[in-house]
Amino acid sequence: MIPFLPLGAINETYQPALSEAALQVIQRGWYLQGEATKTFEQSFSRFVGARYCVGVGNGLDALTLSLMALKLQNHWGDDAEVIVPDMTFVATAQAVVRAGMIPIFADVDDDALLTPCLAEQVLSSNTRAVIPVHLYGKAADMDAFAAWADERHVILLEDAAQAHGAFSGKKRVGSTAKVSAFSFYPGKNLGALGDGGAVTTDDEDIAHAVRTLANYGADRKYHHIVQGLNSRLDEMQAAMLSVKLPRLDQDNQHRQHIASIYAQHIDNPLVKVPYQGDTVHSVFHIYPLRCSERERLHEFLQSKGIQTSCHYPLTLSQQPIFETSDCRTPHAREWARTQISLPISPIMTEEEALITCEAINQFNL
Repeated sequence: MIPFLPLGAINETYQPALSEAALQVIQRGWYLQGEATKTFEQSFSRFVGARYCVGVGNGLDALTLSLMALKLQNHWGDDAEVIVPDMTFVATAQAVVRAGMIPIFADVDDDALLTPCLAEQVLSSNTRAVIPVHLYGKAADMDAFAAWADERHVILLEDAAQAHGAFSGKKRVGSTAKVSAFSFYPGKNLGALGDGGAVTTDDEDIAHAVRTLANYGADRKYHHIVQGLNSRLDEMQAAMLSVKLPRLDQDNQHRQHIASIYAQHIDNPLVKVPYQGDTVHSVFHIYPLRCSERERLHEFLQSKGIQTSCHYPLTLSQQPIFETSDCRTPHAREWARTQISLPISPIMTEEEALITCEAINQFNL
């Protein structure tokens, strides 16, 4: 069996460092808002290239708190609209709703990414922010978005939950937008051993607001100045992430190597490799193959002992909580109909990748 993502085996490659770090946290007897979290925040902000990093409970909270902070800072009303791509995980839009604003769904391009031109199509007088998502590990064009957002007087956020370590131009994701949100869900390129997330920004006021909002709205103990959440990156997860962060670039390079094998060896007119075969400009959190007969391909590969998944079978505008009949996002819906995720990880072998390619090439109708 070629597993889709063998998390246990991946984490084993960090031993004994993970166990040693966990023991240190246990022995210190301090489990929230301590030295491990502070150390990771400093390391991750340097890695990303942002002045500030605030560790939070998960990726959804990272997005929500970012939007809440911006809403407070800019005095936005509940009629404020935030543009999000229609093809992404549901958290991107749920965060907008949780922050008391309205998500507006835009179509995506051939790489499943939001672009300024596509955002322009749904821009309105109520638009206050836009959230490009670096979907599957492929970075959106943040320089183009920064110019567009500045021209249109909207705030730029990054949903970088799937692109730890990726570059957009010469800068890492998480360092261009006004504020950026990361998830450290275990399956991410930089994954914790539980939930976790972070917000990065160069804006000191935003960083302070996010930290306040995440701590029950308190700027100091028992002094609550806004309605907030309980969302802190705990010491154990911060320690685990500090062990993993130094190897992130190496792990991403291995993912790109596996992706290059797929791009070079998959040869079947029934499937379409992503990004026209480019394997440099994504860190491949997901390898998103496309096939109009997705379910049949999934079953065929399963019969060959190869696990696959799907990210995501419905667009946001097709989800029951958002479903709308007036959303025109044909590219997003085509992605949702045809996308199938192949196995890819920092420990996948060349042999496993070649076996997967051979099986795909054997698939026929």
